[in-house]
Amino acid sequence: MLYTPDQVANLRTRPLRHLLVDERDHVLTLTLNRPEKKNALNPTLLNELAYALAYAHHTPAVWVVVLAAAGDTFCAGMDLKALQAGETRGDTVPLPAGPVRLGELMVGLHKPSIVRVQGSVYAGGFLLVGGATYAVAAESAVFALPEVKRGLFPFQVLAILLDLMPARKALDLCLRGQSLSAAEALANGLVTHAVPAAEIDQTVATLVADLTAVSPTALRFGLKAYEQLKNLPQSQQQAFLHDQFGQIQQTDDAREGMAAFLEKRAPNWRNQ
Repeated sequence: MLYTPDQVANLRTRPLRHLLVDERDHVLTLTLNRPEKKNALNPTLLNELAYALAYAHHTPAVWVVVLAAAGDTFCAGMDLKALQAGETRGDTVPLPAGPVRLGELMVGLHKPSIVRVQGSVYAGGFLLVGGATYAVAAESAVFALPEVKRGLFPFQVLAILLDLMPARKALDLCLRGQSLSAAEALANGLVTHAVPAAEIDQTVATLVADLTAVSPTALRFGLKAYEQLKNLPQSQQQAFLHDQFGQIQQTDDAREGMAAFLEKRAPNWRNQ
């Protein structure tokens, strides 16, 4: 991780410039808050986002992360003006231990994440949508990759897309600077839900309720194993998963879940 547990412990009291933070009932909600810039990702916002996601990763009380955005655009991608000007300051949080690579932030969370896509998504914003466990989009949202029209190429986005859809479709989106409607994004696996704007909050709330009702330990084990499987040859995968099952059986949550099942009562998860 880019930050240690001690570094991020004061997230809720730290004044941030472009990110709103709300934590309640085991859910950490992070809201991109540069609506005047269509939530374009400048160095300060990137560092704040990395800092907040490290807090979520390190904090046992956080079971689910919701990523939202203020204004009518979810994210316009990287702030090209800030990049061109060489802006590097992100002094609202400590400097990270290494470069902030947006495509890696959500992957290293190992907790369920839900992206609330109320508006359109451009360029690098795909990394937040594609890297989340669930992406709930308003039917009016548009998803566009205009990099090739600027003399650039969405390298990191391509890697995310290849996990979600056939290679030719992913390449076509990148090579021709294609746009997708929310319905097309759903059909191609970029989002998990496409709903009327009036239903987006209820859809997110239903997902949150489902995810916080089950064992956070089991979810953490499962999401971490999912990422680790990608780096294992097929011949080693079943042995690895068998070992993971043995480990999870030793957790407090597994013992509590089995006891609750046998005693016909609701479990009391401790995330241990």
